[in-house]
Amino acid sequence: MTEHDGQHTNQPDPSAAEAALGAKPAEGSSPNGKHKGSLVVVGTGIRTVGHLTMEAVAWIKQADKVLYVVGDPVAALMLKELNPAGAESLTGMYAEGKQRIETYNQMVERTLECLRAGMLTCMACYGHPGVFVYPSHESIRRARAEGYSARMLPGISSEDCLFADLGVDPGISGCQSYEATDFLLNGRVIDPSSSVVLWQIGVVGDATFKASGYDLSAMPLLVERLLAIYPASHPMYLYEAAVFHGCDPIIRPITAAELAYGPLSPGYTLYIPPAYQTRSDPTTYYRMNAMIAAKHATSGASIQLARIATLMRPFANAGSARVASAVR
Repeated sequence: MTEHDGQHTNQPDPSAAEAALGAKPAEGSSPNGKHKGSLVVVGTGIRTVGHLTMEAVAWIKQADKVLYVVGDPVAALMLKELNPAGAESLTGMYAEGKQRIETYNQMVERTLECLRAGMLTCMACYGHPGVFVYPSHESIRRARAEGYSARMLPGISSEDCLFADLGVDPGISGCQSYEATDFLLNGRVIDPSSSVVLWQIGVVGDATFKASGYDLSAMPLLVERLLAIYPASHPMYLYEAAVFHGCDPIIRPITAAELAYGPLSPGYTLYIPPAYQTRSDPTTYYRMNAMIAAKHATSGASIQLARIATLMRPFANAGSARVASAVR
C-alpha cells in the first residue's frame, strides 16, 4: 500500500480527517483545557486490509504518535505507511515466559507518557480494541482520571468473523462468551441450550507469553468441565479467523475429549453450538399475552371515548352558544 504524494505530512492535516470523518477531529486538548494530549483507541480488525475503517484511518494519519499491537506483518506495514513519522510498535514489550499482565501495564505506561508529552496519541490494536484488550481500557481509564480526553472506536473482532464464517446468528438461541481460563476459575454457568464461545482456548491456564506453544497442562480440567455439561459426542468447533485476504478461516470439528490431544493454536476460539432445544415457559407466555391484551383493550376504550368526544364537540359548542344567547 502506497500513499499518494502530499497526503501525509508530519503535521496534522485537519481537512483530511474532516473529509473522512465528516466532522472536525479533536485538536489535542481535553475538555478542561488543562492538557494538550488526547487519546483515540482504534481497532485494525482481524484482516487489516479490508477491516480497517475510514474513521480509524483518519485518526491514524492525524496522530502525533501511533502505538500499535498487531498480529501480522502486513498490518504493521500498513500502519507505518499511514503514519511513517509516528508509528511505534509495542510488540517488543512481550518476552518469553514474561507475565502478560506485566507487558500490558508497560503498554499503558508508554501510552500515558505520550499523552503527558502533549501528543495526539492513537493506540491501534488488532481486532476490536475493547474485546480482550486490557491495555486499551486501562489506558482510557487512567487518561481520563488525569484529565485527558480519551475515546474508543469500534472494530471487527474474531467473534464477528466467527458469526459470519460459521453462519451463527446469536439472536436465535442466544450466545454466552467467556475467556477460557476465566470460565474455569470463576465458576461461570453455561446454558447448553444457547451458543457458547470460549476465547483463548489455546492458552488456557497459562498467564505468560510464549513464542512457540503454551503450557496446556490445565486442559484436562476444561475437558472435565465441558463433559459435565455436554454429551461426549456433542460437536464443537475450533475456529481461527483468516488474517490475510484470499485465505480461508480454520474450522476444525472436535469433541470435548479431543481437546486434550493434539496441538492448539494460541489464536483458536472454541465455538459450542446449542446441545438442547430451548424450553419455553408457558406460564410466562400466557401472562405476557394477557398483559398485552389488557393494554390493547384499555387503549381501545380510550380511543373510542376520544372519538365520541370528537363527534360530540359540534353539538356541545352549539349548546354553549344557545346558553350564552339566553343569558344575554
